[in-house]
Amino acid sequence: MLSHSSTSLFTIGPSMRSRLVRRGIAVRSPSVPIGLAMRYASRPMTTTPMFLKVAFTMLPVVDTTRARAFYEEVLGLTRGLGAPNGVWTEYDLPGGGCLALFQHPDPKSARAPGGGSVALEVADLDALNERLRAAGVVYQGEMIHGPHCRMSNILDSEGNGIILHQLQPKPAP
Repeated sequence: MLSHSSTSLFTIGPSMRSRLVRRGIAVRSPSVPIGLAMRYASRPMTTTPMFLKVAFTMLPVVDTTRARAFYEEVLGLTRGLGAPNGVWTEYDLPGGGCLALFQHPDPKSARAPGGGSVALEVADLDALNERLRAAGVVYQGEMIHGPHCRMSNILDSEGNGIILHQLQPKPAP
């Protein structure tokens, strides 16, 4: 953020200072000439972004056998990669993304299940809800109706939240 400090200098904040230094411009004062500040304030960075995409969504589990049974038998996901000892199991989703189950080998370092949630886009929320209720899946509250979607919140076998999300079809033009 630039703030005016005199008729020919701008006082720069830490963000602007960092941008100038990354471009190889030595900044020894909190104030720089207006021309320099304006020239570099609006130029996009040419460095590679640090974050490219979500690699996977990880959910902690306590009982890997029970968790795999839930994701494979109840939700119907197909197992992808997995560790031979069962501490890591991946489910690649058809539209992209990966859901990973993880049982930390050191219980003192493990995160407790139930702290996070993942939203899964579904094709037919009503049919899925009917199937999951019949299988005894735990629901948290009633269906949520948003302006462009509907959602049901369920818990997996380990207490992690799963949001079942269905977008409403777009109206015909």
